[in-house]
Amino acid sequence: MFAYIKGTLEMKLNNAVIVEANNVGYKIYMAQNAIEKCGNIGETVKIHTHYHVREDDISLYGFLTSEELNMFELLISVSGIGAKSALTILANIEPHNFALAVITNDEAKLTKIPGIGKKTVQRMIIELKDKMKKLDLQEISEEGKEIISVSDNIQDAISALQVLGYNKKEIEKAFEKENIEGLSVEDIIRKGLSMLNRN
Repeated sequence: MFAYIKGTLEMKLNNAVIVEANNVGYKIYMAQNAIEKCGNIGETVKIHTHYHVREDDISLYGFLTSEELNMFELLISVSGIGAKSALTILANIEPHNFALAVITNDEAKLTKIPGIGKKTVQRMIIELKDKMKKLDLQEISEEGKEIISVSDNIQDAISALQVLGYNKKEIEKAFEKENIEGLSVEDIIRKGLSMLNRN
């Protein structure tokens, strides 16, 4: 419903900010580290938002980047992870590190996040990888075959960027003119995010 809200930052609370846009004050729940980074009172801010509707609650959740928003929406799609747990995860790990941990089955990194147990981590990895496989199968059926053959590092980076909500075609297009052979998976992901955010 709301892709983002752009307006004046009026207040910072413990778990939310108040942004005034067109004479309406929006209470937007955010991770604590995002609240600290979002700007100073009185400044114009742009907050990417998720409109969260439940039987007993309607809330807005806010994020500084589209990657954080994509990660949040993926997290709340996992059974057993609610909006507050998703914000806790976002507060403790960067989206590209989260995506890398998922596609490399790095349970140790994810279980370090406060309040996230081993069973939740295992379920998260399985469910998110299943979502990626479905995306891959859909793209293969549309194209009839895979588009390019790539190294393991590049394939892992592509998978991680898919976890963050980008589709395989736009990722491969962004990498077409870039020399990324020999880079680490994390460096490829960072470069990919930079290029995709320019497009």
